[in-house]
Amino acid sequence: MDKPSEPQSFSPASELDGISPRQSAEIESQSRPSAALIHETIRAEGEQELERHWWAILMSGLAAGLSIGLSLVVQGEFHAALSDQTAQRLVAPLGYTVGFLVVVLGRQQLFTENTLTPILPLLHHRNLGTLIKVLKLWGLVLASNIAGTWAIGYGLARANIFKPEVTDAFLELARHTIDGTFSATLVRAVFAGWLIALMMWLLPATKGSRVQVIVIMTYVVALGEFSHIVAGSVECAYLVQRGQASIAQYGYDFFLPTLLGNILGGTTLVALLNYGQVAAELDKAGQ
Repeated sequence: MDKPSEPQSFSPASELDGISPRQSAEIESQSRPSAALIHETIRAEGEQELERHWWAILMSGLAAGLSIGLSLVVQGEFHAALSDQTAQRLVAPLGYTVGFLVVVLGRQQLFTENTLTPILPLLHHRNLGTLIKVLKLWGLVLASNIAGTWAIGYGLARANIFKPEVTDAFLELARHTIDGTFSATLVRAVFAGWLIALMMWLLPATKGSRVQVIVIMTYVVALGEFSHIVAGSVECAYLVQRGQASIAQYGYDFFLPTLLGNILGGTTLVALLNYGQVAAELDKAGQ
């Protein structure tokens, strides 16, 4: 079994001639991480995820499904508190970012993260064993995420703790999950998968500003009403629990096109393209 390799350091100063060790150190301190170093950092994380025990993955995925419910709660509170439609449109999506902050900073397993992180080891090894591990990870994370979203959706629908205007806001925000056609939802999901996977690509290079990166990227997802399989599942499950949507609508109008779009957006637009830009450099370095 292959062991996760340590991320290799790619030094911009090593490409320069005639500089002193002190100058080299100063260049290193000012340089951004190279694309290859980011790739190797994420690949090392992916290797570790593929080796995690299935029970730990399930628990982490369930926690993420529950935590992402905060996105609907906080966004709904903002939406209900703002009377101006322009303010609702621009400010309320900030509430959507809260669930992602908890999930990502808390290192909980979110399915759309896994359209990037374990794919890089698969692109590196390119064997059946790694593919099986990736599919197993995807299945465990997706199942536990969705279980968590239905649990929190049920709780929000049954708990009598929110004001009527807030529950009305929940319904209004959630309806976009089933309003579009299959193709429209698929395209919106491609954008969401791309943005979330791109966020995960950016995080290793932004250690001091992780919160800002998460907020900005997930704010764009909410602002564009792009379809996210986990956050959207909370909303659509809430609609089902409130009798505003059917199980068939959940499955066909939301779940299937969103899942396909998120996978396409994450694996194709981020994992494959970003791997492509560093593949030659990794081969040169003997990876």
